[in-house]
Amino acid sequence: MRTRQLFVSGFALFAMFFGAGNLIFPPFLGKAGGQDWFLGFLCFFLVEFLACTGIYAMIHGGGSIRAMERSVGSGPGTVLNTAAILCTGVFIAPPRTAATTYEMAVRPLFDALPLLPFSILFFAVVFLLTIRPSRVVDIIGKFLTPVLIAGILVLIVVGVLHPIGEIGPATSPNIAQEGLAAGYQAMDILSVAGFAIIIQDSLTQSGLTSWKEQRPQVLGSTGVAAALLAVVYGGLTYLGATTSTAFGDGLDQAGLIVAITRALLGQAGVVILAVVVALACLTTAIGLFGATASYFQRLTGGRLSYRAGIVLLTVISCAICNLGLSAIIELASPVLSVICPPFMTTVVLLLFQRIFRRPGLYKGAALGATLAALVLTLQDYLGLFPLAQQLPFYHYGFGWLLPAAVGGAIGAALSKPLPPEE
Repeated sequence: MRTRQLFVSGFALFAMFFGAGNLIFPPFLGKAGGQDWFLGFLCFFLVEFLACTGIYAMIHGGGSIRAMERSVGSGPGTVLNTAAILCTGVFIAPPRTAATTYEMAVRPLFDALPLLPFSILFFAVVFLLTIRPSRVVDIIGKFLTPVLIAGILVLIVVGVLHPIGEIGPATSPNIAQEGLAAGYQAMDILSVAGFAIIIQDSLTQSGLTSWKEQRPQVLGSTGVAAALLAVVYGGLTYLGATTSTAFGDGLDQAGLIVAITRALLGQAGVVILAVVVALACLTTAIGLFGATASYFQRLTGGRLSYRAGIVLLTVISCAICNLGLSAIIELASPVLSVICPPFMTTVVLLLFQRIFRRPGLYKGAALGATLAALVLTLQDYLGLFPLAQQLPFYHYGFGWLLPAAVGGAIGAALSKPLPPEE
């Protein structure tokens, strides 16, 4: 085992999962959870852990997109991957990077600047640096993540040693569900296909070409990433819990982390956080634009060129950004509640694809999870299917689990086993 490469890959994977925008969700979850903050964190981290597991599963399955399409079929695999790309690269993540930057970096320092001109400036910079990629962006991205993480760890240590206030009772009756929903909002589970490609390419270029050689490195690097995510997200959730009695209810997700930073590190801490978050969100948006435009160029066989894709992404992201951060999070929640369960189901089953050789199992489970997630989302947001609340694990946010299992069992029974691999 190449220990140095293992930690390098693990830190790189952690950096890919932990975007600046994601740090706004755990403190808000902790504030709502109060004394039940750890339960909320566990449900949140479960999604993050499955995302790390997904990297291992996809590389084990032959490589990212291929693994997805081999398990659920070419058509459904393309649908799932495209749905993930639309969320992570078009309608949710890029607009959220700009909105997060505005709420955390601009408003605390320049409250008079409206969102519209800032969003135009933000995406103009993204457009210019994506159309003509610059090595400056790579350099900034490489040093920003360590600075961001160092700052967050300092914040957590100070918050643990000097809590902002006493932890009060939970204000949410379903903190487990909220933890799962916050995990969906982080969207890391939808990013595993692209991240798996990056990790596998890195291992291949270093001379590890077979799964036997790659396995200990992948297992170790995903373990390192999961451990770091647990420490950072757990600490941030705890910080939020310490504000449950000290802060009022008028703060949104971004406002809460700014208020926590100001309370623990003063105005200087807010300025440092603002600069780092702004640059980190900028480089994240650049990466998302480039990957998304390339994906749709390949998907359309070149009919949608890379440059045309960048133009479309710029216009769409700028328009959605001006809805505001809270509105983007609110609108994204039901969409992610439908898309994430089949992704999570498929990722878990990919771990056992060399044991369960019936393709109907994967298709049936993904279909069952999708239909159940759609019904549950319609119930949670519109109250259309009250009987759905009787499903096992509904109050923990896993009401779709039994339908996924039933769908998988039916699919397995109706399909023939694949021949054994040579």
